Amino acid sequence: MSFTESRIEPALAASDLPQRIAAALGAGRRGGAARVRMSPQLSYGRHAGPAPHTARQAAVMLLLFRRDGRWFLPLTERPATLARHGGQVSLPGGSVDLGETSSQAALRELREELGVDGPVEILGRLADCYVFASDFLVTPWLAALPFEPEWKPHATEVKGVVELPLEALLDQRCIGQITIKRGPLAFEAPCIRLGDVCIWGATSVILSELSDVLKTCLTQRR
Repeated sequence: MSFTESRIEPALAASDLPQRIAAALGAGRRGGAARVRMSPQLSYGRHAGPAPHTARQAAVMLLLFRRDGRWFLPLTERPATLARHGGQVSLPGGSVDLGETSSQAALRELREELGVDGPVEILGRLADCYVFASDFLVTPWLAALPFEPEWKPHATEVKGVVELPLEALLDQRCIGQITIKRGPLAFEAPCIRLGDVCIWGATSVILSELSDVLKTCLTQRR
C-alpha cells in the first residue's frame, strides 16, 4: 500500500538526498525533543532513556529507496496473531543476536522480513530508543538502497508492506491522535496517519527524529 497525497518538497526528491542525510547525521543529533512530541501518554519520557540494566539490544532499519522519482521507507504491517506488537505498523528489525553488531542485526532482519538481498549503503544511525513495553534498547540505522526493491515479505511475520513517502513526515496533516486500550486502561498517543494506516509508539517516535533530520537537510539545501 502507498500514500501519495502529501506535497512533494523538491529537495526531498533529489537524487543526492541519502548523502545529505548522512552529512546531517555526521554533524551529530539528539532525538530528545522529537521523541517527546510523539511519545504516548503514560510513557513518561522513557523512549529517550536511559534504559534500565535489564534492557536487551535490538536494531531497526530505516531503508531509503527511490520509486518514480520519490524517496520512501518500507514499514511492515504485523499480523494480529503475533505475540509482540501484533497488528501494529513497525520498522523492519528485531533483537541483536550473540556475535553480531546492531547494524548487522538490522540488515539481517531486513533480509529476513522483506527479502532485501543486495548492496545496502549504511548512512548512519539515530539515537537509541528504549521501548519499555518490551524492554528493548533499539538502535535505528539509516541506509539507502541503490535499486528499486521488490518486496518478498516473510509470511508469518509480515502481513503487508507500507511504503512511507518521506514528505509525509513533514506534513502536519499526517499527524493525529489515537486512543490505545490495554485491558481496563485507555490512553492517547500521537500518531502518523497515512490513509487508513496508523503508525504510533516507538516507530512514530523514531520517525519523528528522522523528520528533524530532513528539516536540517532542507535548511542546508536553501
